[in-house]
Amino acid sequence: MIEVEHIQKTFKVYRRSAGFSQAVKALFHRQADTIHALNDISFTIEEGEMVGYIGPNGAGKSSTIKILSGILTPDSGTCLINGRIPWKERKEHVKEIGVVFGQRSQLWWDVPVIDSFGLLKDIYQVPDSRFKQTLDELTELLSLETIIKTPARMLSLGQRMRCEIAASLLHNPKILFLDEPTIGLDAVSKLAVRDFIIRLNKEHKTTVLLTTHDMQDIEALARRVLLIGRGQLLLDGNLEDLKSHSPGEHAGLDEIAAALYRDYDI
Repeated sequence: MIEVEHIQKTFKVYRRSAGFSQAVKALFHRQADTIHALNDISFTIEEGEMVGYIGPNGAGKSSTIKILSGILTPDSGTCLINGRIPWKERKEHVKEIGVVFGQRSQLWWDVPVIDSFGLLKDIYQVPDSRFKQTLDELTELLSLETIIKTPARMLSLGQRMRCEIAASLLHNPKILFLDEPTIGLDAVSKLAVRDFIIRLNKEHKTTVLLTTHDMQDIEALARRVLLIGRGQLLLDGNLEDLKSHSPGEHAGLDEIAAALYRDYDI
């Protein structure tokens, strides 16, 4: 379903010191650093898999999701999702994927959530009958009955994230990319989101790629773990493989990644 081979992506970051004189100097000569966001990344994900894609901040997780979504074009390497190259066949590709960015909204801020859903229905050209059936199912499973007529700006973070997940699934995608979907959520909201993702995968065989910093998300959802650090894929295995590199029983992802850096001499 998802085949990624030798993906490379670099960015140029321009820097300058503080002050007016430095700003004027930067008009004529800018100092640029090259950031290697992804360095020879390869992996395959089969249909119906739930995979955790984890690593510390700046590791390259979001860059990978954006390439898989067709938002970014890699410098080199290949990527096939359902036989399509995401950034070259984006219009057809987005009909089969759903994407949730925990820190970016696809809901219109000042209108009721149901109006945003209606706009997304038109964008994806979802037939009326299928839209109603899907919306009714998502409303029940995500407990949206009391908030669906409320403007997005008036929702709590947990309420908004449930609506964001529903919005990404209105067109019945085969693949769901979740980029930190539980960030900032309280315990009850996290459990609701996790339970829904598990049910979605079980009933609809939806393929899920999840990026997160929360080890409890990984333990609850992922059968397989991809650990990325400094743009390189460090580990592809299960949770036991990941924990075997842990420097301590309660170590977080940053500590585990640091241990892997030492193991791989990165």
